[in-house]
Amino acid sequence: MVIRQSVDSEIEEVLRVEREAFGYPKEAELVGELLADPSAQPLYSLLAWDGDEAAGHILFTKANLEGAEPQPSVYLLAPLAVLPGCQNQGLGGKLIGHGLELLKEAGVELVFVLGHPGYYPRHGFAPAGVHGLDAPYPIPPEHADAWMVQELRPGVIGTVRGTVRCARALDRPEHWRE
Repeated sequence: MVIRQSVDSEIEEVLRVEREAFGYPKEAELVGELLADPSAQPLYSLLAWDGDEAAGHILFTKANLEGAEPQPSVYLLAPLAVLPGCQNQGLGGKLIGHGLELLKEAGVELVFVLGHPGYYPRHGFAPAGVHGLDAPYPIPPEHADAWMVQELRPGVIGTVRGTVRCARALDRPEHWRE
């Protein structure tokens, strides 16, 4: 398995993985919008290759933490997709780990995700709202633990508070329902 930054000529592979992983076109459409959205830049679009077939994809887009001083470097993980035949084999975790390592090397301090609270904590994410780090749109209390953060530079959590402001393509309430 090889994980690397996708290139423009691989957009169809990226979108295919998204469609097949989720079983519907919504995530692929969102990824297409994010890849073309200047407000999401710079971004990290990573493809996992199993031989000559793309088997997984993860996208990290630039975000901001409104209200935070000083302003930390913030990214958002959305989405993570693994082909059904490759799931439950650790590929999602490898994509997350590879992406977080690249972000850490780039000086990113916080990474947020709205995702399954039974999955993402295994990869270092913890509830964000309890630290005064709010999602772009309100998360219902019964799903509050789905809004998570990972600190890539120790000591940032607890020193900043605010609301994440994401790329325009992702800044719609329907994307923030877990």
